[in-house]
Amino acid sequence: MSWTAVTQIFHSLFRVSASLSGDVGVLHVLESEANLDWVLQNGPNPPYMVILDSTLFTRSVMMKLKTGSSRVAGVVVVAPSSNPAEGFSPHTTCPNENSGVYSESYDPALAHCNVTKWNPLGNGLSYEEYDFPMFSLKDDNDTQAIKQCYYDHNHVVNGSSPRYPLCAMQLYSHMSAVTDTATCMRRNGINFSLNPETVCDPLGDFNVLASTRPLNYTDKGHKTGESVVIAAARLDSRSFFFDIAPGAESAASGFVTLLAAAHALRNATQDAQPNRTILYAFFQGETFDYIGSSRLVYDMDNKQFPLDLDNVHSVVEIGQVGLHGESKLWVHTDPVSRRNSSVNEEVEKLIRNLNSSALNLSLSLQEPSFSQPLPPSSFQRFLRARPIPGVVIQNHNSSFTNKYYESMYDNAEYLNMSYPPNLTPEEQLEYVTDAAKALTEVATIVARALYTQAGGSDPIQLKNINADSQMVTQMLYGFLVKSNNSWFQQIVPSDFAIHLRDRPTNFYVGVTQQHSEPTLLVQYLLANLTGTTVNITQDNCQNQREDEDDKESKHIYSYMWVQGAAPPNSTERVAFCVRSTVRLSKALSPAFDLEEYTSKDYSTWTESRWKSIKGRIFLVASHELERPIRPKPTTPVSRTTATKEPNNRNKTG
Repeated sequence: MSWTAVTQIFHSLFRVSASLSGDVGVLHVLESEANLDWVLQNGPNPPYMVILDSTLFTRSVMMKLKTGSSRVAGVVVVAPSSNPAEGFSPHTTCPNENSGVYSESYDPALAHCNVTKWNPLGNGLSYEEYDFPMFSLKDDNDTQAIKQCYYDHNHVVNGSSPRYPLCAMQLYSHMSAVTDTATCMRRNGINFSLNPETVCDPLGDFNVLASTRPLNYTDKGHKTGESVVIAAARLDSRSFFFDIAPGAESAASGFVTLLAAAHALRNATQDAQPNRTILYAFFQGETFDYIGSSRLVYDMDNKQFPLDLDNVHSVVEIGQVGLHGESKLWVHTDPVSRRNSSVNEEVEKLIRNLNSSALNLSLSLQEPSFSQPLPPSSFQRFLRARPIPGVVIQNHNSSFTNKYYESMYDNAEYLNMSYPPNLTPEEQLEYVTDAAKALTEVATIVARALYTQAGGSDPIQLKNINADSQMVTQMLYGFLVKSNNSWFQQIVPSDFAIHLRDRPTNFYVGVTQQHSEPTLLVQYLLANLTGTTVNITQDNCQNQREDEDDKESKHIYSYMWVQGAAPPNSTERVAFCVRSTVRLSKALSPAFDLEEYTSKDYSTWTESRWKSIKGRIFLVASHELERPIRPKPTTPVSRTTATKEPNNRNKTG
């Protein structure tokens, strides 16, 4: 049995407390909200370990449990097998409200979602503090056995109290960190022992970058005469429970589209470089107050990157672009910076480029019919630094159409990734879904617009820029169904292949100095989709050089030795070296380098260190005696998923 728990995340907003020795309570299956009185008032055997189905995982129920936390030992939510029709979002109604560009100094009338509530279904559960642990379980036979233990021993009949023995549950999810980021970072620095214990880590990962013209990463700061168009998308998502962050619409629809656009532009940009360089930027940690984009802007502003903000001509960001049967995309712009005539002129040119790129396709692009701020987007962090022309492409006019923003339900099902029955996994990998067809058209529009925006003027090249629907469907399958598939196996290094999984990718951002699964997958994909195969030895490839005398190429290109495919009638793969401009750059909030742990300018989210996460059920024969039982003797109840960090994430900031 796999136990997935809420992780302590500190930002002075959301914490889940759990004891060092585990939290124990008498099982109670919550059958309706009215049934809460037994847990909070009437039940004679508190504290209770509450099991509830996802239909009862609402703000109303959780706030009542939070208020009565002295009688609640923990909560277990049974994840459903299908998405709730009414929608569900544990995020806020105004994502990244205090870290975008709109503020008291940048048109306060547009701040705090005063004009548009972007996520109207947001109930804010992910930003509450709870004094008990919370776990999620799949609705499988083991979970039914746990419920049956309740019905056999604890179920109230005709209002009478159940008698011993009672069925109880113990949850282990102890977190080391407490209170807020400033406190836990201060405690990290206290060193009174030979083996000091770190109690929390900053959230962070790596951005994935690539450029159509090679950049020398040993040179930092302004490049005279260099002009770049940044094409951006975010890589991360979240849900209430760690390890269940599919991010199909909120993250994957955008970055898969950008990957497909980069592939469509490969030949056009290699055959004849446009005047401007296109910089593909995949940002990590955007869910938590724009960690990745704020870091890149900071590095550009402080001469820690091969380009600076004066080199940035414009920004094109691809956000939530799942179409769900629609044939319309919306182009969002910033009304404040457009008051500058030169910025407005460039924005209008960019919108014309997008519209002309959609000619002869079934999709159309429109601007919102009223003045409103930009939706939550990485572009906002660039605008905080200076007025830069740019657009954010989304599938919504005003409020999100995504009913499951930052939840476990933002999955392949919601993106309409459906397959005919009886297809093998390999056949599903190759089957072009309706979702893939729609995103292919979006990628084609984006690629053509980027080519024109970068100064490309060859009409034949422009006409030949088309995204590959087969590749889009394979990427969607790899990220949202399972990464352990034949195509992904071919394009990754052999030492990463063992990390491919028979499950959707988890888009939760990691902690500093760790490469998350989506970061590495996007790095390998981007290298294969935009790079070239070079005929060099494995040793030279892995040592980042093209021959024994080459000392400089590693500063301009990156080299990757990938597994390749096995020829027909053979089991041995033919590996090869890919040369590309792909780079990883730090996605760590500047607040931690500056040691400004209460910063109002930069993200300050941290994650607690934790002990092993597990759970068990047993019969309480009396207050003194306990007898362990298990639903299935052969099924382990401890969490066995191999991840780099605990399921019980407590992020602070």
